[in-house]
Amino acid sequence: MFEPELEVLSRDKIAALQLDKLKRIVHHAHANVDHYKRSFAAAGVTPDQLESLEDLVRFPFTVKNDLREGYPFGMFAVPREEVIRLHASSGTTGKPTVVGYTREDLEVWSGLMARSLACAGARPGDIVHNAYGYGLFTGGLGAHYGGERLGCTVTPVSGGFTERQIVLLKDFGARVLLATPSYALNIAEVAEQEGVDLRGGALSVGIFGAEPWSESLRRELDERLGIRAVDIYGLSEILGPGVASECIEARDGLHGWEDCFLFEVIDPESGQPLPLGEAGELVITTLAKWAQPVIRYRTRDITRLNPEPCRCGRSHLRIMRITGRNDDMLIIRGVNLYPSQIEAVLLERPNIAPHYQLVVQHEGTMDTLTIEVETKGEVAAGGHDKISADIQSHIKGRLGLTCRVIVLPPGDVPRSQGKAVRVRDLRGKA
Repeated sequence: MFEPELEVLSRDKIAALQLDKLKRIVHHAHANVDHYKRSFAAAGVTPDQLESLEDLVRFPFTVKNDLREGYPFGMFAVPREEVIRLHASSGTTGKPTVVGYTREDLEVWSGLMARSLACAGARPGDIVHNAYGYGLFTGGLGAHYGGERLGCTVTPVSGGFTERQIVLLKDFGARVLLATPSYALNIAEVAEQEGVDLRGGALSVGIFGAEPWSESLRRELDERLGIRAVDIYGLSEILGPGVASECIEARDGLHGWEDCFLFEVIDPESGQPLPLGEAGELVITTLAKWAQPVIRYRTRDITRLNPEPCRCGRSHLRIMRITGRNDDMLIIRGVNLYPSQIEAVLLERPNIAPHYQLVVQHEGTMDTLTIEVETKGEVAAGGHDKISADIQSHIKGRLGLTCRVIVLPPGDVPRSQGKAVRVRDLRGKA
């Protein structure tokens, strides 16, 4: 799958390739997975009715609960003995979602990750510092094998032990850092505390994913690490990282690899497809995953698809920056918002560090939001109240929300060793 010519196909050739692969994968899923036999029958469709890409909208969605109900191996479309790798979610809110890969699937995944890393600015021979978590989470191993496929020297550090990470970044001369954006920020902060200037070394590219992040945080990471921060996208239920990547040239939307995935955007309420360019929920169908094909998976990620040509020359649709998830959306006093919208406001304040948590509670008859932030340095007497009032005013003006703001000293907001915990939902826990 790491074939540069696939990145510049004409739209007609992309559509023809997708239709051929779609027909085969839908037949494969229907023939071998009981869930798809049942869901197709309930929707009154058969694989033979799939004659064009437009026909896909007649087929039912797949949702995360379908994967949970199939636990552990009920969604596999090949004999379990042909599955040579298993990954799974943490399962903190119920049964974990299990994903499996054939040998061919792993080859495709490695190729797509190599393509994504190259798109984001990694080059053969680079030392790649991989601070994504290893284990059942797909991030670490997905990035690892992609880096090796590209011809990079991969340092499999995983998350945590931040002081040691900084030593290795300096001593090994890594050019590329792979991590969640929140953990990359933690690395930058600890390096500054240790008196280590990462901006003056070999590090020049940061490839960050696994959680939503804002343009404001991109600018912060660029400045504090001396890099060009690039977004990468994926999810375990579909493949893992490597579904899409920004290019280092433009950093303006993620190139979705349409030779292996079919992307739709739907109205999250009605489920109806939306025209290209309109914001809604991203839906993905796998076209090249045989152990566990996924048909019309509702990602819950909110974005839009951009068909305009990118200046890098790649022809695939761009998935514009994920603004949040349907299930991460907060409704406070009748206002709908995502954590990334609050982050954008916070990072515009010059005296606020890019660390925060949103605390949601139920008081009386309504939900309330308290934002815990911290300052970049010491604040004079009375300064905390002024900062709090300033943030409250800007959030009210920008987002239309009245909230509390608690301003903490530097270091008091918990730091991330992987995916950041941005929301503490205390409703029902009193």
